[in-house]
Amino acid sequence: MSTLKSKAVFGLIWTFAQQFGTQLVSFIVSVFLARLLLPEQFGLIGMIAVFIHIGDALLKSGLTQSLIRNTGIEQDDYATVFYYNLGASFILYIAAYFTAPLIANFYEEPVLAPLVQLYCLVFIISAFTAVQQTRMTIEMDFKKQTIISIPSIIIGGITGIVLAINGFGVWSLVWNQLVTALTRSIQFWIYSDWKPTWEFNVRKFKEHFSFGYKLTLSTLIQRIFASLYILVIGKFFSAAQVGFYTRADTMKNLPVTNLTMALEKVTYPLFSKIQNDTEKLKRVYRKVIMMVIFIIAPFMLSLGVLAEPIFRFLFTEKWLPAVPYFQILCIAGIFYPLHIYNSNVFMVKGRSDIFLRLTLVKQVLLVLGVIAGLPFGVIGLMWSQVVVSITSFFIIGHFTGKMIDYSAWKQIRDILPMLGVSIIVATCMFFLDLNLKNTLDIFRIIVGTIVSIIIYLSLSYLFKFKALLDLKDLLPIRKKRKV
Repeated sequence: MSTLKSKAVFGLIWTFAQQFGTQLVSFIVSVFLARLLLPEQFGLIGMIAVFIHIGDALLKSGLTQSLIRNTGIEQDDYATVFYYNLGASFILYIAAYFTAPLIANFYEEPVLAPLVQLYCLVFIISAFTAVQQTRMTIEMDFKKQTIISIPSIIIGGITGIVLAINGFGVWSLVWNQLVTALTRSIQFWIYSDWKPTWEFNVRKFKEHFSFGYKLTLSTLIQRIFASLYILVIGKFFSAAQVGFYTRADTMKNLPVTNLTMALEKVTYPLFSKIQNDTEKLKRVYRKVIMMVIFIIAPFMLSLGVLAEPIFRFLFTEKWLPAVPYFQILCIAGIFYPLHIYNSNVFMVKGRSDIFLRLTLVKQVLLVLGVIAGLPFGVIGLMWSQVVVSITSFFIIGHFTGKMIDYSAWKQIRDILPMLGVSIIVATCMFFLDLNLKNTLDIFRIIVGTIVSIIIYLSLSYLFKFKALLDLKDLLPIRKKRKV
């Protein structure tokens, strides 16, 4: 196995351990908190999370992505980005502190002002560790990141649960995030062998910023418009509806975002190393796309079928209104990895200008979707996400085709058999679950999951899906030597 492939494989294993380990702990914590707190309280956090995401996008500024992409990075590159992030974090916090009352007035929820003022301390805490994490990513040292992340989530989660039990309500959700961020920051300083020196290179800052600011604008625009649904639901509907939506969206993101982000942490530096070999980049990119869809498509559709027993078993009856939202979002979630990996092609090729223009186009589509869906209530807004997601994929894929000759239609041709089999599996599950409605929720979940896995893997083997073989190759199983 080549050194690069070996690093990618072991990086992938540790990234999955980090991503899914932390998310498993986070999910367990969220289950306890969802049982202890009300949907309205989660809705309040959903409202201010909009502004947290915006601040996070401004803080990162794309400079860390520039560090990953460039070769020959030196100490002054890291120090320059570190001090920029630190200075920007203080400015952002001050801005958030004084605009908090305006946010509270917008939603007509007075409690949001102090919530924002406390929650936004996470900007400053996170700024202290952005460069350390970036260095570990460049070195593909995801083992340390795993060791850092999981204890941080556990300590923050325990803090949140204890506060919720003692009646702190929505504040327990804020302290959960702050303690997690602080614990994580302290550990990065302990485990990282990099420390900032007292230097700031203006020339190098301009170089990184010239690439990064376009990504910053793209990310900022994406965060603002992705939060548009929460803004609209929070303004025109109740805080409880925001809570139901954020719960459904969080559940959808658990498999989709985590699998996508776990792979992206490995594939982005990997793609960057082969950015000048277009044919190899296309080949590796195609393999990644097919493997991701092979896993995501059946998983999301199966979750949609079993949504009712899953939500009732995990979160109790009070969260059942979130089920139809979740089922619709599962469809949109299938296309999320395609958006991310298509966008990565532009970044590794240094075309952040295309990335920015396409981001603007996507957000225009999103606004049109919100306008079209709002008259039909929250359900209409959910279906608009599906339409926007599919439309955006074809637009982005068109430009990917121009860059590496792998257009949206070629991607669809590759993944269509897996989508078809996934629909067949979901249909079988639906009729099976109809006959199990009078049984315990846990029984419905276990039986439906086992049957869907057996059917999907059997059909995948029967149709000889290449993605199945590629996944087997990634498993660290030693082949027996011939005697």
